[in-house]
Amino acid sequence: MTMLFAVNWNDVWAMTGMGIGIVFVILILLVLVLQVFTLVAVRKGGEGKPAAQASDSPKAAEAPAKEPFHGEDEEIAAAVAASLYLFSEEAHDVESGVITIVHNDHSTWHHFK
Repeated sequence: MTMLFAVNWNDVWAMTGMGIGIVFVILILLVLVLQVFTLVAVRKGGEGKPAAQASDSPKAAEAPAKEPFHGEDEEIAAAVAASLYLFSEEAHDVESGVITIVHNDHSTWHHFK
């Protein structure tokens, strides 16, 4: 019982308050930093820019014709096609689910049993 009275409770509550205060200050700073990063990303990324206005000419409304795949696009298309084929065929390793542990009775660890 005497130990309970030997504790300086003012210091205990001051340290507890400082700890909780530091945590909340850091959380507020983190929110502010994330908001600044969001504002910078929006300004540089162009999300805040207004959409291009459509003109009245019929040529502007038509999408340009796309060229067939060339160079790196062919490799990307081949990789996507191969992955879709393997996914649809479920071509993956079939595991047996059996764990095999080979015991070596001639090791030096065998003598420490």
